[in-house]
Amino acid sequence: MLYTAEVLTIGNELLTGRTVNTNASHIASRLTVMGFSVRRITVIGDDLDEISKAIREILARSPTIVVVSGGLGPTYDDMTAEGLAKGLNRPLVMNDEALKELREKYEAKGLPLTQERLKMALLPEGAKPIRNEAGIAPGFTLNVNGTDIVVTPGVPKEMENVLESFLNRLARRPPVHYYEESFLVKGVMESALAPHVKSVVKETGVYIKTHPKGHETREPYLEIQIAYSGENAERVRDTVRRVNERVKAIVRELGGTILEGVENSQ
Repeated sequence: MLYTAEVLTIGNELLTGRTVNTNASHIASRLTVMGFSVRRITVIGDDLDEISKAIREILARSPTIVVVSGGLGPTYDDMTAEGLAKGLNRPLVMNDEALKELREKYEAKGLPLTQERLKMALLPEGAKPIRNEAGIAPGFTLNVNGTDIVVTPGVPKEMENVLESFLNRLARRPPVHYYEESFLVKGVMESALAPHVKSVVKETGVYIKTHPKGHETREPYLEIQIAYSGENAERVRDTVRRVNERVKAIVRELGGTILEGVENSQ
């Protein structure tokens, strides 16, 4: 069974370029390391119709998991919960658990629960809040026709906190182990390496990607990424390391110089 994932990030600032969408890359990286196959990353603005349309389109593809980020705050343009409720044809209701969390946080600050602050406890019917230990607005999760949806705040540290809380208790985890290694190369062109990479990928089934780097310097270089996943962690690591050495040998034969390497596994 293939465990698929999609990422939906929401915010006008992402579309105007004012804010770099680091949330999307972080979420995609975490899901990939866990063994999910991330199929799409969608970016939309703070618009009810766009949000409701996007979630319906995503759910029509039946991914295993959807991570939504942004738009959970107290301002007028924070409308993710409302947009999701609309897209799911569910009412937006005051969630007692989310309200309790907000009350605790604002009482600790000596601040009243205004209408704007109460807004953060309005969630789609059936949603389960996820406590936000790095900020105010709670995240939430719900399952729709077999798809797990988790919604996080847009502030990066808050997104990471809520996402990790959700992933730590996620029941449907891919029964696979993911492992990757990468190294940097100078002195060989991507186009020269391309046919060799294609041949190795075809033979082994291991994912190999070349990333051109350093265009702002006099000596551009390549990052070679090698990744694989499977049920047996030891076999996965051995496969990646074997292919890694094979690609390095090819690089040397082409006159390239290997600079450094990193690894990433789950």
